[in-house]
Order: sequence, then C-alpha cells, then structure tokens
Amino acid sequence: MPAGLEEPVDRWITKTNGVKKCWRAYYKALNKMGFYQKHIEPRLVSLACSSPAIARERRKVVPHAEGVVLEVGFGSGHNLPFYDAGKVTKLFALEPEEKIKKLAAKRVAASPLEIDYLDLPGEQIPLEDRSIDTVLVTFTMCTIPDLPTALEGMARVLKPSGRMLFAEHGLSPDGSVAEWQNRLNGIWGCLGGGCNLNRDIPALVTGNGFQMEQLEAQYAKNTPKFAGYIFSGRAKAI
Repeated sequence: MPAGLEEPVDRWITKTNGVKKCWRAYYKALNKMGFYQKHIEPRLVSLACSSPAIARERRKVVPHAEGVVLEVGFGSGHNLPFYDAGKVTKLFALEPEEKIKKLAAKRVAASPLEIDYLDLPGEQIPLEDRSIDTVLVTFTMCTIPDLPTALEGMARVLKPSGRMLFAEHGLSPDGSVAEWQNRLNGIWGCLGGGCNLNRDIPALVTGNGFQMEQLEAQYAKNTPKFAGYIFSGRAKAI
C-alpha cells in the first residue's frame, strides 16, 4: 500500500461499520434473485481454484493419494488431472452442490478413475469407520461451516494405515497480513461462497482427530498475501 494511505484506509474500515452489512445485504439480495449464487459464484470460485499458483499446490499432494480415496469438497474436479490412476482403486467425491458438479462433468468424463459421488456436505460423511485409505482435501476447509465436525468425520473413516493429504489457504503468521485477513473475511466470504481467509489450518487439523506428520507453509506465487498463505501436508488419524 502506498505510504500515507494506511491511516485513511484503516479509518474507513473501522469507522464505516456498515460496510460488511451492506455487502451481506447486497449478497442476500442477489441470492433472492438466484442470479449470483446460481450463475456467477460457482464459476468465480472454480476460476479462482484453477489458477496456476493453486495448481502447483495441488500437484504437490494429489499424486500421493492411493487406494480407496475420499475427496472432501470435490468441487469442479480440478484435482482429477493430478491423480496417479495406477495407485487409486476408487474415488468417493464428496460434493453437495449440484451447480458445482455440473462444472466438473467434462473432467469426470475424461478421467480414468472410478468415481462415486456423495451428495452430502463435509460434516456428513456417509462412509463406514476405517474404510478409506486416503482422505484428500484441497482448498475446501475454508468453506466448511462446521470444520471441526468435518475433520472428526475424516478421521473416523480413515484406516489406521491411512492418511489425510491437504493443501489449504489460511491464517498468515505475519501480523499485518493476518490483520487484513480478519478485516476482509466477512466481505470475502459473502462473495466467495463462504470462504474464510483467517482459519488456523494446522491448529484445526491437530485439534480435531489428527496428528501432523508433514507440514509445509508458504505464500503462493503471484497471489495476494491475504489469500495466499498455503498449508500443505500429511496427517494421520489418532
């Protein structure tokens, strides 16, 4: 930010108490018409999740998935090109939003994987205990309303030998960036399908049924810092 603008911008955000309320009201009005939620939001989210920077993060974790896989937040299928088809015997694709699944149709049709859709949210995984070899979750933890419950469910379905693989954006360790994440979070969520900028992903994972085995954290390239602090790694259920 140019020198001298910090104070005016800060004053505008802190003193204009109605900004977030205005955005939420605008978002609700659009949703009443069904236009934004049905036609714009799914494509906007899909576009954001297909950026080269995000693709690089997917490439780090998705090829390690093996056996029977549960992908939580399958979305529009952006992970499909990165799976090693020789290692995956079946893919359960958890995705409750029909409008998002329509965007995945071509990728699903082109994939060699055996894919079964599960039409439920992340908090309601309809699979048996200890039945999954790999849980994969990428750029999804930010949008699940009750993330602790969802993580407990992921831990429940993992086999003792299984692992959760993840790549997620979240709370930056840099105070100035985190401050902006907190300020922008409400507006960002209104426009981005409920996405949260400021979730402490490692703390949430280890606090809800998992032990971290590997963790990397860094800013994604060519991405605004407030939305680009990425956690990726591997965890086992405990």
